[in-house]
Amino acid sequence: MESGGRAVVVDTALAVLVTVVVGATIAANIGDTASPHPAAYALALVLGGAMVVRRRWPVGTLVATIAVLLAYYTSSFPPVGLAVPVAAALYSAAELGRVRWAVGASAVLLVISTAVRAREGDDLAFLLGYEFVGSAALMASVIALGDAVRSRRRWRAELRRQAQVAELEREREAARRVERERVRVARDLHDLLAHTVSVISLHADVAREALVDDDRETAQRSLVAVRAACGDVVRELRATVRALRSPDDHDPVPGLDRLDDLVASTRAAGLDVRVEVTGPRTPLPAVADAAAYRVVQESLSNVLRHADARVVHIGLRYAGDGLRLSIRDDGRGGGRSGGGPSSGGWGIVGMRERLALLGGTLRTDSPACGGFVVEAEFPRVEVS
Repeated sequence: MESGGRAVVVDTALAVLVTVVVGATIAANIGDTASPHPAAYALALVLGGAMVVRRRWPVGTLVATIAVLLAYYTSSFPPVGLAVPVAAALYSAAELGRVRWAVGASAVLLVISTAVRAREGDDLAFLLGYEFVGSAALMASVIALGDAVRSRRRWRAELRRQAQVAELEREREAARRVERERVRVARDLHDLLAHTVSVISLHADVAREALVDDDRETAQRSLVAVRAACGDVVRELRATVRALRSPDDHDPVPGLDRLDDLVASTRAAGLDVRVEVTGPRTPLPAVADAAAYRVVQESLSNVLRHADARVVHIGLRYAGDGLRLSIRDDGRGGGRSGGGPSSGGWGIVGMRERLALLGGTLRTDSPACGGFVVEAEFPRVEVS
C-alpha cells in the first residue's frame, strides 16, 4: 500500500483521469442524441470524484459508480459505453481485495444493460457477440489487473516480513552466541582461578606458619610454589585473552596431557593425589579432552578448599565409547561449593553443563563412609 501522501496523489490523478475520459466521451456525442445536458457532465464529475474515497470505501465506491451509470442512462444522455465508466471502480475494488464484489457487480451490470437494450429493440446478435463480449473482456481485464497488483503487493510485503524475521533471528542467534561464549569464558576463568587461588592460599598459609616457627626453608619452598602458581595462572589468562581477541589464534587449550602438572601442583599444596589409568589411553576429541581436564581441576580445587581431605584418588578408565572419570576424596563429604550462587560459585553446575553440551553425564555423591565422589562420562563423539 502506498504511503499517505503518495496515495492522495494517485487517487486525485485517477479521479481527474476518470472525469476527463468520461467527459470527453460525452462531448464526442456518440449517436444521434442532442447536445449533452450539463447534468451529464455533473454525473461524469461524480464518477471521477468517487475515486478519491475508493481506498476507504471500495465497495461503496463501486456501488455508487454503478448507480450513477444507471442514472445516467435512464436520463437519455449520450451513450458512453458500459465498461469504461466503471473500469476504475472495478480495478479499485479488486486491488483492495473485493474481487467477488467486482465480479458480481460486473455480472449484474452486464445483465441489466443487455436486457434493457434487447427490450428496446437492439439486435440481440450484435449485443451478445460484440457489446457483451467486449464489455465483459474489459471488465475482466481490469479486475484481473487489480487483483494482480494486490497479489504482488502482498508478495512484496511477505518478502519484507520474512526479511525482517530473518534479520531478527540473526540478531537473536548472534546474541545467543555471545551468551554461550560469555558462559564458556566464565567457566574457564572459574576453573582456572579457583584451583590456582586455592593452591596459592594453602602455600601462603604454610609459609606464614613456617615463618612463625622460624622454618625458613619450608617458607621458601611455599613461596616458590606460590610464585610458580601465579606464573601458571598469568600464562593461562593471557592465552584466554588472546583467544578472545583473535579467534584465529589457536593457543593450546589445557587437556589431559597437562594432568601430571595439575597433580604435581596439587601435591605441592599438601594433598596426596593418586592417579590410576585403565584401558588403552586413546585421545578424546579436543573439546571433550579440555572438559575432562577442567572437571579434574575443579574437583581438586573443591577438595583443597572445602574437604579437609588427605588423599584423592583420580581414576581414568578408557573404553571404546569414551572416558569414564572419577575423583574420590576422604574428606568431610556433604555438599560442595559450586552448586549454586548461595555457595559462592558455579563449579559443579558448570561441570554438569559442560558434560551436557558434550552429550555426557556428571554425577556427585557423598557416601555414608565419608568423602565425596565426582563421576563423569565423556563420549568419544566429536561435537560440532
